[in-house]
Amino acid sequence: MNFEEVRQEKVEEIEKILKKYLPAEEGYQKTVLEAMNYSVLAGGKRLRPMLMQETFRMFGGEGHLVEPFMAAMEMIHTYSLVHDDLPCMDNDEYRRGRKTTHAVYGEGMAVLAGDALLNYAFETACRSFAMAEEEPGVLPRCAKAMTILAQKAGIYGMIGGQTADTEAEELPEEKVTQELLLFIHENKTAALIQSSMMIGAVLAGASDEQLHRLEKIGTCIGLAFQIQDDILDITSSLEVLGKQTGSDLKNHKVTYVSLNGMEHSVKEVRRLSEEAISGLSSIACEKGGAGRNEFLEVLVDDLITRKK
Repeated sequence: MNFEEVRQEKVEEIEKILKKYLPAEEGYQKTVLEAMNYSVLAGGKRLRPMLMQETFRMFGGEGHLVEPFMAAMEMIHTYSLVHDDLPCMDNDEYRRGRKTTHAVYGEGMAVLAGDALLNYAFETACRSFAMAEEEPGVLPRCAKAMTILAQKAGIYGMIGGQTADTEAEELPEEKVTQELLLFIHENKTAALIQSSMMIGAVLAGASDEQLHRLEKIGTCIGLAFQIQDDILDITSSLEVLGKQTGSDLKNHKVTYVSLNGMEHSVKEVRRLSEEAISGLSSIACEKGGAGRNEFLEVLVDDLITRKK
């Protein structure tokens, strides 16, 4: 398997799915629709919808049922980035190699675009209910997937983590403990990764026990992904990373790297990566379904140890 070629094919497939579900740019609200589409179509790794689709396939899922949730997940992720880049938050001017939404459309319209993407994400995910009516027993899976999506994106997931992160920036450095930092990462970053994999699995018919194990795997991936992001903020550049580097230092932000040092952080990324891949392999071998998803395992390793 040529991993890069296969991944590019899958990214192109996801881009087509996103374009199918994004709104037409028309009417009196055209500007916010343009800002929504600008934000979503800015590129990126498409990690979360890809994890969802590949986990769906690992559990034997077939057809298009997962696609509305894939699009919804990327909309939620994108709205979080749009708001994260705002002057009142991280005040970043570049994202994915081009100007951020607020830099192009203004701060007010960027707030509205983020709000619109969050609302439209659930409107999009709801389309799965009509699709599920064609298959007996699938409707409850969609309802369960919707519950996971809402919880992991909300106050007990991503928003909860973002809240703690925002307040931590106002704390003295000695008050930002390892426990607080891990809470932030497990919710702000890992929650949507957990959600992506759990939704893919539940739509394909995974058991509650398997979902619980996937949630732990998603935590490993999310923590490693964030730690690697902190590492790259120090070691990379705008040209390589596609966004401004050094923002954590500029904002006097405590990170895993600043608390634990570069050497330990690099080792922890590798440990978490190996734990996640081992867990995926174990579930795939035990479940008696489609079996191991080699691409998914390589994807997890590549994304965690990425250079950009």
